Amino acid sequence: MNISDILAFIIVLAAAFAYFNHRFIKWPPAIGIMVLSLALSMLLVLLRGFDWAWLNHVALAISAIDFRELLLNFLLSFLLFAGAIHVDGKKLYKERLPITVLALFGTLIAAAMVGYLTWLLLGWVGYPVPFIYCLIFGTIISPTDPVAVLSILKEARIPVSLELKIAGESLFNDGVGVVLFVTMTEIARTGHFSFADFSLLFVQEAMGGLAFGALLGYLGFHLLRSVDDYKVEVLITLALVTGGYGLANHLHISGPLAMVAAGLITGNKSRREGISATTWDYLGKFWELIDEILNAILFMLVGLELLVIKVEPIMMIVGLAAIGVMLLSRWVSVALPVWLLKRKINFERHAIAILTWGGLKGGLSIALALSLETGMYRDTFVLLTYIIVVFSILVQGLSIGGFTKNLLKKPDSKTGA
Repeated sequence: MNISDILAFIIVLAAAFAYFNHRFIKWPPAIGIMVLSLALSMLLVLLRGFDWAWLNHVALAISAIDFRELLLNFLLSFLLFAGAIHVDGKKLYKERLPITVLALFGTLIAAAMVGYLTWLLLGWVGYPVPFIYCLIFGTIISPTDPVAVLSILKEARIPVSLELKIAGESLFNDGVGVVLFVTMTEIARTGHFSFADFSLLFVQEAMGGLAFGALLGYLGFHLLRSVDDYKVEVLITLALVTGGYGLANHLHISGPLAMVAAGLITGNKSRREGISATTWDYLGKFWELIDEILNAILFMLVGLELLVIKVEPIMMIVGLAAIGVMLLSRWVSVALPVWLLKRKINFERHAIAILTWGGLKGGLSIALALSLETGMYRDTFVLLTYIIVVFSILVQGLSIGGFTKNLLKKPDSKTGA
């Protein structure tokens, strides 16, 4: 099956799911589309024994999709830029301290906790895995996914200041998570660990990505300001994303962080200083449309990944336990920074609980798990990751609005968090 057939299949299926969800299910688009694709996947698994020709064609088309390549090297760059370009930079800057601490130290704490507890859990069920690979799993699971978070927060209606903290953390901690993942897999591959090397690689990837993204953002702003033609300006932003992300990968710096920085600077400076209201209307709607379309495709693919995941009964049980590991680690990684910062910052009521439950996992985690080498217990960690992601999007994603509403009805706690 050639690329044009696969592309046509993806778009037709995403449109069909989006239509059905909008007409009948009426859930948030990301969740409704993923539920339908999960249902299709389970139906195909049940019907495999009939050996129908059309069924084989559908299964072949799905198996031909390289989810990791499609997300990490294509969808992610557009989705991060589209999400960042609409964020109010001034409001985000006011929340810079909690966002930075949550995105950096919170991710490190969560990765370490998930790795250690998973190591204990797998050993307890008689499936021992070397500690370094469990730490890699921690780097896969610990970041909150910006795509899942931003798309579902639109429907949740939580307090604006808390929404900014969650959105800001998710935009930046995926880059931190990817850098940690790259670093830990390199340590596992070489068997050599040096704190100095670890720190150097982390700084190169993270700080290099942010600096490069800022450069792209200012370049984009000056280019947009120099013309007044929305068609040219849309093309310029597309070039920033495609060319900038590709160049970041060649420079061995964080492409995700570069796209977040570029989107924030290009969007905010252009909206306030560089372009006309008419042009921004076209540009904003274009990237909003890109965001919606690619979100639909992404969450459809997350559901369809069920067809290519190897299911082991014992690992299904471990995966359910791993959900508890993920939630506990997320709570600790949020609670510690909040308790440390609450003397300087006024956190919203029940902030710890809402930040914990709102820390959704998504397609980025699955893509990272799929990029593992076979010798790194790939099949095991792909299945565990998939179980956690499906729970996170379906259970946490569907309930975050009601969960927040019910919490905020309760009286203030003594800590205010």
